[in-house]
Amino acid sequence: SPSTWQRLQIFHQWVLENGGIFPASTYLIFYFKSSLLFLCDIINYNTVLSFPQTRGQMDGFWFILRCCTSVGSLLMFINVLLFVQFGYSLVCQPVDYSETPLAMRMARVCWWFYFSKVIVLTDTVFFILRKKNNQLTFLHVYHHGSMIFHWWAGVKYVTGGQYVLPPSAFLIGLINSFVRVVMYMYYGLAALGPQMHKYLWWKQYLTSLQLLQFFIVTIHTAVNLYADLLGYAFSLIALFSNFYCQNYISKIDQDCTIA
Repeated sequence: SPSTWQRLQIFHQWVLENGGIFPASTYLIFYFKSSLLFLCDIINYNTVLSFPQTRGQMDGFWFILRCCTSVGSLLMFINVLLFVQFGYSLVCQPVDYSETPLAMRMARVCWWFYFSKVIVLTDTVFFILRKKNNQLTFLHVYHHGSMIFHWWAGVKYVTGGQYVLPPSAFLIGLINSFVRVVMYMYYGLAALGPQMHKYLWWKQYLTSLQLLQFFIVTIHTAVNLYADLLGYAFSLIALFSNFYCQNYISKIDQDCTIA
């Protein structure tokens, strides 16, 4: 009988040859490399305390990177929004398996969105280099690591539509691109140093915006009758709600107690 490694190779070949309407060689769907990046993310999370405690001078580079990410997210938001004018539905958009110019354009937009998720995995590396160990939470690793698998599957099998995966490639791409414009603008400003912190009082509302997108996606998924796949959306809501309560509501309670 085949060994475990041979079974993995067989499964790997099956994934290459089945599903997906666009050639992997054309759109560079690096699913195996993405898996390795996710594993590196987990390893970094588990071994961060073993790194030297000398902080690198990364603030300038971090600011430029966040600004570029914010601008890239804005461009993706605009591109996805244009598809509404082309007749794409925000309620229920079937997958277009044709190779028409419009379908291929959506495939390219979705691929760039997927690739941006790969880039975001580098956040873990920069958190380590900048000694932001408090930001290497389970929420961070789970959210960014799991998204890479969801978007690889979405781009390979259901580009631009609303089958199989919650959230849909089209709707979540639109919402999440907007959220990331605001989020990475905040990160970029925060990288400028403590002198900017007094202007970042709206951090609490950024978390609220992230929670709102998960609620919208969950409701949208339920409307499209994919209740069996709601678990992932609920897990994100639970983790972000826990983060919100710990960082904002508990602080309000502490201030009231002190007063």
